[in-house]
Amino acid sequence: MISRVIVFLTLSAAISATLAVADDPSKPQPTIAVTSPPAQFEPMTRSERFSNYLGGLVDAESILRAAAVAGINQASNTPKEWGGGGEAYGERLGNALAEHVIRRTLQYGASAALHQDNRYFVSGQTGFFRRTKYAVVSTFLARRDDGSRTFSYSRIGAAAGEAFISRAWQPPSVTTAGDGAVNFGLTIAADVGFNVVREFLPRFRRK
Repeated sequence: MISRVIVFLTLSAAISATLAVADDPSKPQPTIAVTSPPAQFEPMTRSERFSNYLGGLVDAESILRAAAVAGINQASNTPKEWGGGGEAYGERLGNALAEHVIRRTLQYGASAALHQDNRYFVSGQTGFFRRTKYAVVSTFLARRDDGSRTFSYSRIGAAAGEAFISRAWQPPSVTTAGDGAVNFGLTIAADVGFNVVREFLPRFRRK
């Protein structure tokens, strides 16, 4: 039940973010490029994009996320076929890492084809709510080569692809479309959380 509430809230945030950036009366044609490029923004080269992809496969964030997901699933005994204990946690951890690799690979291919940059750039704004809103909205947006922002089909599509592709090896209790939707919602919710951390962490470090 809690997971489905998270999915609902995440999808609502996605819709709200899309509508917010699309509602720009200064632009006569349909567009969602509403922000100026960050200072000194430069699009990634092919080699930089590939290095970014490789670096994100097994970095501190991916391991932390996988460990947290495995811990949550262990506590809720999901999937129930894997049971409890250290071996079961290891299986859940491996599953979370495999899902992460699938997602990163899908996102890498889609972002390269669409010329989208999903890196997070600190807003440079002031005010807690303004910065938090920027961090949340940035989860659903990517930079174009000119630095403007558009809906991140590569990020959202990769999250959806990973959620449903991974159903192929899951035990029978978690192979429904609803289970895939829950997985997708939790993945995007985690992205929102990490973006908020990225936005505020530099200030915390300075303090």
